[in-house]
Amino acid sequence: MGISRDQRHKRRATGGKRPIHQKKRKYELGRQAALTKLGPKRVNLVRVRGGNLKHKALRLDTGNFSWGSEVSTHKTRILNVVYNASNNELVRTNTIVKGCIVQIDATPFRQWYEKHYGVSLSDKKKKTAGADAADAQAKQSKSVVEKLKSRQEGRVLDPKLEEQFSLGRLYAAISSRPGQHGRADGYVLEGRELEFYLKRMTKKRGAK
Repeated sequence: MGISRDQRHKRRATGGKRPIHQKKRKYELGRQAALTKLGPKRVNLVRVRGGNLKHKALRLDTGNFSWGSEVSTHKTRILNVVYNASNNELVRTNTIVKGCIVQIDATPFRQWYEKHYGVSLSDKKKKTAGADAADAQAKQSKSVVEKLKSRQEGRVLDPKLEEQFSLGRLYAAISSRPGQHGRADGYVLEGRELEFYLKRMTKKRGAK
């Protein structure tokens, strides 16, 4: 039969059947869902209407993620899928789709933050920071010290994000379409959006 995106086979709003006056058309075809899984990168090219190409990702394990409030984007590993509003089965099978919530490796963001602001985020580094701070300042030029000082004046880090940095994992949302573009890009959750999804995840855990 094949997958078709036509409306002729659908019933009317009243429940009556529609008379089918024509056969299926090539431009109405649909394809199987990619259902991109977490794993080593594997992307298939699909030739589509007009000779164009779609990148159908079957497996992905990395993506570009943007930290909006800091205007910083880094490529990082996707660790696992933690929430999907549409289907819990997609969480269980680690299926990456647009709009799902994933956990990503915080290391690239932590390294950038520490370099940009001259502040340590991980607990292990904080313990040794006192001893190394004097050495680090001695090595830095006066202009660099002044630059870091000016950056720290307006620095604000969400306590929930700081907690995630100490664990080495950040919550992020997928905003690209892996089955169409072959990429799993997104943005780091923060603020009210992060609070909302944390509530949803704890609610789902409590319901199990």
